[in-house]
Amino acid sequence: MVYLDYSATTSTSSEVLDTFVKCSNEYIGNTNSLHKLGVESKNLIEKATIQIKELLKLDNSEIIYTSGATESNNLALIGTCNMYKNRGKHIITTKLEHSSIYGPLKQLEELGYIIDYVKLNNGIVDLEDLKKLITDDTILVSICAVNSEIGLLQPIDEIANIVSKYPRCVFHCDATQAIGKVNINLNNVDLVSFTAHKFFGIKGIGVLVKKNNIELKPIISGGSSTTIYRSGTPSLPLIVSLSKALRLSLIDIDNKYNKVKELNKHLKEKLSTYDKVVINSNDNSIPHILNISIKGVKPETMLHALEEYEIYISTKSACSSNKAISESVYALTNDLDLASSSIRISISSITTQDEIEYFLNKFDICYKRLTNLK
Repeated sequence: MVYLDYSATTSTSSEVLDTFVKCSNEYIGNTNSLHKLGVESKNLIEKATIQIKELLKLDNSEIIYTSGATESNNLALIGTCNMYKNRGKHIITTKLEHSSIYGPLKQLEELGYIIDYVKLNNGIVDLEDLKKLITDDTILVSICAVNSEIGLLQPIDEIANIVSKYPRCVFHCDATQAIGKVNINLNNVDLVSFTAHKFFGIKGIGVLVKKNNIELKPIISGGSSTTIYRSGTPSLPLIVSLSKALRLSLIDIDNKYNKVKELNKHLKEKLSTYDKVVINSNDNSIPHILNISIKGVKPETMLHALEEYEIYISTKSACSSNKAISESVYALTNDLDLASSSIRISISSITTQDEIEYFLNKFDICYKRLTNLK
């Protein structure tokens, strides 16, 4: 099997699983209980939370544990607008966001909020356009750090500097595709979302980082938890295993990045030799994601052709795979044909050269077979 869909989800590392099992067996107390077992569990969560803050170099921030990035994004957007609804009704975002951003934005739009989409230059946020769009009525700016389909990396620090000139506006960043892959400064961002299963952690646990001066209206209420912003019995094993996964992902991150970069370069060089292949990912994309279009070939056709050889890729972001086109590719290229024929190859630091060669060999077979049908 050759797995090349790491942006959808990763396998769980054995070390993370060991931590989860050990924590489940040895810390059985509810963290809200007053007895010794409860106190021990609470202390362990506090240690994990401190470690997460230290690993991400976060100052003056609170960690809110959620069920994943989707919940974190919903809490960030809806929680912000419900808390600060008297400040204004204007929100700024991009055409490169995950579906868990567009979902709550649609709800907010139905409540009277105005959504503006900032222009892009070669996939990167046009900072001058952002300056024109943002006003004293802007309540929220939500821009992902890394796009999940093309891998476009945004200048988060520069965006944060612009938003900071409007103290009544909150800046949210969905960093789900960035954490554990690239070095990124999040200290100037008000709200940051991510989830463990993108960096070899366990599914079902996510984080919303909140600056101490930001308040949110909870979207899940009732009962004590680690914060007042999200009710429910904290999942101690998931929280501790997330902390472990994050620590492991950041070890030697620069060398891991360079390895992925070399694999990506090799893929690009080989795939660009095919007449009907267009490379959509560009120099602004992180190397972990390579998006291409094969003119005249439906994405799902290529996906299933490769699947016959136990090679697994994606047509789009897994959470938006039912859509006819890739909205992200269309936003970047303004080409409907490319957006209708794109596939995503996503690699990781554990991807091997042999796996890439096997993929290229079978891609060549599938490409020739499918394009000859036309």
